Amino acid sequence: MTIAQYPIRQDMASLYGEHHAWLLGWLRKRLGCAHYAADVAQDTFLRLIAASDNLPQLAEPRAFLTTTAKRLLVDRSRRHAIEQAYMLELEALAGQLPCFPSPEEILQAVQSLERIACALEQLSSRAREAFLMHYLDGESHAVIADRLGVSTRMVHKYLVQALLGCDEAIGQPCL
Repeated sequence: MTIAQYPIRQDMASLYGEHHAWLLGWLRKRLGCAHYAADVAQDTFLRLIAASDNLPQLAEPRAFLTTTAKRLLVDRSRRHAIEQAYMLELEALAGQLPCFPSPEEILQAVQSLERIACALEQLSSRAREAFLMHYLDGESHAVIADRLGVSTRMVHKYLVQALLGCDEAIGQPCL
């Protein structure tokens, strides 16, 4: 910390000490909620601290604090309106989508997974490992090639083998 930053911190500390209680009371009267008022008061001083490098000497600190607090209240109300609209949209979407899969859909998914597992068992160990690393772990071809000690082209071939095997297995029962 440079010597030039100390006066700014001292000014902010004195501003906080002299005006925090007043701002908190002003916000409490305006908002009707002590907890919300405390949050806004704290955010007001945080915003001032963040802008302390560009902060002029304050002739009327209370006016400056109320203006900053009012702007924060506007920002919060806008954010709240956006959140409410988002929640209403999610609620509307949730009403349109089925909540749970039917028993038939669950059975079909389980059978498909069993077929895929059988297809993967019939692959070479490297092709199976490449498939699992790529599709379950999200690894890139280069990372898989490095781990398996093969070229990226070979990893690509392994993945094609695995996908073709899985595609064939989906249409057949597991033996």
